[in-house]
Amino acid sequence: MNLKIQKLLQKFNELGTEAILLSSAYNRRYISGFTGSSAYLYISPSRQILLTDFRYITQATAQCPDFQVVDYRKAGLIETLEEYLKADEVKNCGFEGNQMTFAEYRLFVEKLPWIEWKTIGNAVEELRMIKTPEELALLRQASKIGDDAFTHMLNYIKPGMSEKQIALELEFTMRKLGAEGLSFDSIIASGVNGALPHARPSDKLIQTGELLTMDFGCIYQGYCSDMTRTVAIGEVNDKLKEIYEVVYRAHMESLAALRPGVAGKEIDAVARNIIAEAGYGDYFGHGLGHSVGLEVHEAPGLSAREERILEANMLETIEPGIYIEGLGGVRIEDLAVLTENGADSLVTSEKKLIVL
Repeated sequence: MNLKIQKLLQKFNELGTEAILLSSAYNRRYISGFTGSSAYLYISPSRQILLTDFRYITQATAQCPDFQVVDYRKAGLIETLEEYLKADEVKNCGFEGNQMTFAEYRLFVEKLPWIEWKTIGNAVEELRMIKTPEELALLRQASKIGDDAFTHMLNYIKPGMSEKQIALELEFTMRKLGAEGLSFDSIIASGVNGALPHARPSDKLIQTGELLTMDFGCIYQGYCSDMTRTVAIGEVNDKLKEIYEVVYRAHMESLAALRPGVAGKEIDAVARNIIAEAGYGDYFGHGLGHSVGLEVHEAPGLSAREERILEANMLETIEPGIYIEGLGGVRIEDLAVLTENGADSLVTSEKKLIVL
């Protein structure tokens, strides 16, 4: 039995459940190692079952040595699950209320009325907050791919290229470097489009005298990277330089403050206060950061409302920004792992303003 299963079983008393049914693709991968698109995990103190169909039996058997792999299509999901619930004498079973559809829930209640169904909330996501050494190694490699792709882009970008052209080259480069896909749709925003924190690449051509923001990430063996760099296309005006310097200072000081034992809101306040004192508080409207792992947005976050206390081996992005309509915007983002005494950035690319 792997350590992740053991930690989940230790939560059973706290959750008030005798067994758990997992349906989230990310959570079942975390607990079992299964990467297929169709499966459930049934976990009790007596047994660990991966319920899937014929298409994935061979794959699941190879990937999930701690689980008995069962083709539930032969008898049906409800009927197969009922067999194990009765064998384990389960009276209440946990499920992922934030993942299962209402229609699925109603079916379970109707077909298995003797079971009390209890939502387990974010119990597995809470386990995922603390990264293992193996996870950290994959996250470092995903971040390295991002760094190497950014280095390539510095030599590729030229005035007159479209945002879409830059986004395409960035994705192609990360895939050539070993990425299996994007962790999210790349944000490529030049000039006035930089005022949109989640701008989508457009047909706009980048021009000399503009800032160009690139927020991107890739997936490497299931784990995500996330980084942002803003560069200048030729010389930019003093206002844009001033904004960049404010964001740079907010980034560096909040990254230096990141450490275990403090609440996420305290780190957010470091960056937010710097930006507000410079007169741009109204132009920084999102949280400072979030965790990253199998998903590009995980808990805990860094925001004005985040009360959770940070711990070693958690990850956080540090991504302050300023966005001014009609002028443009700046964002600088690293992904950092908390160490015993501070934080170590997984992103190594230059953060001072680069002029292309």
